[in-house]
Amino acid sequence: MKKLKGIFKKFEDAMAAAAFAEAGEFETAKQIMHDEEARPMKISRKSGRGYITKIAVNSAAGSK
Repeated sequence: MKKLKGIFKKFEDAMAAAAFAEAGEFETAKQIMHDEEARPMKISRKSGRGYITKIAVNSAAGSK
């Protein structure tokens, strides 16, 4: 159950960063992303929350 809660937290943070990026609040999205990167990860870099958040921020920045 603890692992499932962690997955939901990662997804929630990624969606929050994406929402802030879409609204033009890139600094807030970057802060959410930075908070994730400060935590040690046991998974590969390309599948972690930080990677998803970077994709969301870059996608929103490119759509303006």
